[in-house]
Amino acid sequence: MRPRLRSRRKRRRATTDRARARMTKLSVNVNKIATLRNTRSIGIPSVLRCARICLDAGAHGITVHPRPDERHIRPRDVYELSAMLAERRGAEFNIEGNPFHKYMEFARDVKPTQATLVPDETSASTSDHGWDLHRDGERLRPIIDQLHSFGVKRVSLFMDPVIEEMAIAKSIGADRIELYTAPFAEAFGTGEIHAVASKYANAARAAVAAGLGVNAGHDLNLDNLPALLQYCPQIAEVSIGHALIADALERGLAAAVKAYLAATEQYPTDA
Repeated sequence: MRPRLRSRRKRRRATTDRARARMTKLSVNVNKIATLRNTRSIGIPSVLRCARICLDAGAHGITVHPRPDERHIRPRDVYELSAMLAERRGAEFNIEGNPFHKYMEFARDVKPTQATLVPDETSASTSDHGWDLHRDGERLRPIIDQLHSFGVKRVSLFMDPVIEEMAIAKSIGADRIELYTAPFAEAFGTGEIHAVASKYANAARAAVAAGLGVNAGHDLNLDNLPALLQYCPQIAEVSIGHALIADALERGLAAAVKAYLAATEQYPTDA
């Protein structure tokens, strides 16, 4: 290879690496894959295989939210994903959950890159609010300390966009907060979006000012995600599952149908 061409390619790679470093990271939540798998007893779709596909496609990490009733993610998934991610340089593992509901054992055993603490009830179908740190802060402080002692790199708290809560999150030991974005998603495309987005922008700025990193997640999709990132450039990472899996079905469904049609055409029918 000519020296000039080699130098040009190196510069191009360096530019790409710098641009990627400035990107908001994407962690793919694979709960929905586990939900589908659990409707049968044949092990498909494979959560592990789908997680590998996500990482091969460029995702920065994988998120799971194991619940006590094992309605989607099961303990085996947590341990298998942890082992796989450990072999992937730079790939992050984010485990979400209520620390008071059978969560700490997972964090102790697998030491995820990030532990995201969520105040959901065992009966909740999905997360629907953030922590009230005026009420729960002192309860969370020793838990955050314990997670750090396990070797968890980052502890993030699932939060509503309330400015006053950000300094409290930092004071009890959190490294990041994850903004609960369902209200933003609901307001997107309506006359309320600017007022709602301002709350998120102000909360993100307050979090950074307090010394916290900022994540975001819940009901984000291809339509509202760019708008959120425009309003809140402080966001370091988004966790997306439901919409991403739904898009994967729609974008990949035609290819799957064609593959099955090809399979039916391999041998003529006697019908």
